[in-house]
Amino acid sequence: MIINHRFKRWTAFALLVGFSLASSAWAQTKVTRMLVAFPPGGPVDFIARTISEQLGKELGQQVVVENRAGANGAIAAEALLKAPADGQMLWLSSVGAISINPGLYPNLPYDPVRDLAAVSLVVNNVEMLVVHPNHPANNPQEFIAVAKQKRVTMASSGTGSVPHLAMELLADATKTDLVHVPYKGAAPAITDVMAGHVDGFFGDIPGLIGHIKSGKLKPVALASTRRHPLFPDVKTFQEMGVAGVDSDNWYALFAHKGTPSAEIERINQALRRTLAHEAVRAKIVASGAEPAGNSPLELSNLVKADLTKWGRVIRDKKIKAD
Repeated sequence: MIINHRFKRWTAFALLVGFSLASSAWAQTKVTRMLVAFPPGGPVDFIARTISEQLGKELGQQVVVENRAGANGAIAAEALLKAPADGQMLWLSSVGAISINPGLYPNLPYDPVRDLAAVSLVVNNVEMLVVHPNHPANNPQEFIAVAKQKRVTMASSGTGSVPHLAMELLADATKTDLVHVPYKGAAPAITDVMAGHVDGFFGDIPGLIGHIKSGKLKPVALASTRRHPLFPDVKTFQEMGVAGVDSDNWYALFAHKGTPSAEIERINQALRRTLAHEAVRAKIVASGAEPAGNSPLELSNLVKADLTKWGRVIRDKKIKAD
């Protein structure tokens, strides 16, 4: 009789252990796919791969980065919207595909407000104005003074890009004639500024920091409300009395609109813990980006505000996509 009771207890214990191990194994086999609408090696891809491992640990399941480049983000958006609304597929996107594309492309196959659920902001990427090292301007006032005296050319990574729109905001705020020179991407634009073929360029700091440290580019000003921690001596246009130039090529995480709010909150909290992780945070900061988690509501409000802001610039300037 005693043996029988012991056998039953051991059987129950074994079943419990087996169930726990099976549950753990099942959780580990679940995979969250993080879509990036750019090829491998770019700045958005860098952030995705920087956060993916720790985010997986925080979620208790693997996070795999998938590059779905092309069609200005539409390919990634289509993949997300075809997937189940369960939070197992996410989209890490820059501001362009979310808050600028709707103003540029009237027949965009997705609506960022109607189709996407905001999860959290991931990083801020404020725009920095850089020039050739021999350019006479060393600060915002001097650049504006030069622009009022002569024709100034400004490179961008393409028509309707954040660098282009930042330039348009500066031209309006300072009543200067800045000539737009679009390129197919930031790399060739930066190359021509370093060669002295174009006067200036607004760019994300992660893409500029190496050239600034090597002395090939000179930072002049920030299109931001505050100075950057890695460049404390570079002034903002705002502190010089030039308002309305603030430009931020932020990256944020989105899910399918139908994803349950509890799952959105779970991912949000996991991402916040990831961004607070010392190694992850240090790697992001060293790149020039600024970790910036927030709530789903705060991100949703940011998306709507930027839709209005950039849509107005695109309409007022009659900007058409290439």
